[in-house]
Amino acid sequence: MPLTQQQNPRSISLFTATCIVVANMIGTGVFTSLGFQVVDIKSGFALLFLWLLGGVLALCGALAYGELGASMPYNGGEYYYLSRIYHPAIGFLSGWVSVTVGFAAPIAAAAMALAKYLTQVFPYLHSTGIALFVVAGVSLVHTNNLKFGSYFQQIFTVLKVSLIVILIICGFSFAEPQELSFLPSIEDGTTILSSTFAVSLVYVIYSYSGWNAAVYLASEVENPEKNLPRALIIGTLIVTGLYLLLNFIFLYSTPLDKLAGQLEVGYVAANQIFGSNGSKIMGLLISMGLISSISSMVLAGPRVTQVIGDDIPLFKLLARKNAQGIPTYAIFLQLLLVTILLITASFEAIITYLGFTLSLSSFFTTLGVFIARYRYPNLPRPYTTWGHPITTILFLVINLWILVFIFREKSVESLAGLATLFVGLLVYFVSVKRQSKIS
Repeated sequence: MPLTQQQNPRSISLFTATCIVVANMIGTGVFTSLGFQVVDIKSGFALLFLWLLGGVLALCGALAYGELGASMPYNGGEYYYLSRIYHPAIGFLSGWVSVTVGFAAPIAAAAMALAKYLTQVFPYLHSTGIALFVVAGVSLVHTNNLKFGSYFQQIFTVLKVSLIVILIICGFSFAEPQELSFLPSIEDGTTILSSTFAVSLVYVIYSYSGWNAAVYLASEVENPEKNLPRALIIGTLIVTGLYLLLNFIFLYSTPLDKLAGQLEVGYVAANQIFGSNGSKIMGLLISMGLISSISSMVLAGPRVTQVIGDDIPLFKLLARKNAQGIPTYAIFLQLLLVTILLITASFEAIITYLGFTLSLSSFFTTLGVFIARYRYPNLPRPYTTWGHPITTILFLVINLWILVFIFREKSVESLAGLATLFVGLLVYFVSVKRQSKIS
């Protein structure tokens, strides 16, 4: 399998790359997952510690991916890294996950959340219809050209971050504080070590997923040896700070019983802060902000599919680009998969299933920092992982802990993730066998 790529025009700036990271991370999770967490966790400290731990974990992953991306600045992300570090079959499995669910599932989840918020404002709208319309529209935007898509991404990302900052400021200024302590207690130790906490961490990690988004377009980033690690680290730090403040405001302003089990927690909290009319405006703005998340994943996902098409003849159709150099067939395949998920799957099942498969992929990629240093000691490394090996090991240990608990508590979704990998392995060997016969 080839492991080199044609050089793409480097038209993505550090600012755009950072916007892609921020937009991928700030999506459905922070506006939806707290409602599931407070069902079983009633401690303000434990709830905020969840989000702090998720941020630390994401930063450790970003530090490790920064080294891989700087030393191997090619499109494809985990697909390219795992193919080179381990074996092409392992890389293909990661790419298979990205192509089938890795981007399609979070796009579907973001579209579901967008529609949920929008129908709170306009109840006569059809939720699934809105989700399908937005995803199709954003996909068409990104079939135009990369420069136009970059501007689109920047505008909606700035809008989303501004919205969150406004919500945080207004929460501190106008909200009535709830009787919830954020100081640690003895009981919090038991809560943090429980399976409930581990499963809740799955939702948090899903909320932080996207810290690696810029690596999928690495060969299109200006000066990737420096800007790629910067984009990953800066974007992750910005989001971690915003997440901690935003969840504090949700808990500070809204009774736990009103948040419990609610998907649109941002709307519920806005109703507490602004009243019914203000919450409708905030719901509308949150819906617009989620367009940024959908856009960033539509931009990044097809690049993995395109690289697989370049490497494996069975999928060569997906590598085709239009006159502007955009992988349109890969974009339309992703749109088809998102459409199927929007029609058939539930939000909670998507997140748990996705959490297991993506944690598995990022675990082996981060482990690859150790292996790549051993196998390729002379590979240029313009950036090396800060805090290695401590930060890298911390990421691996926590991810392994999460994987074990997900498998124990959510075995159906975990087995579905493993089944996806098994099907991908069959597809890989069929394609390799077919390729050998042709050659």
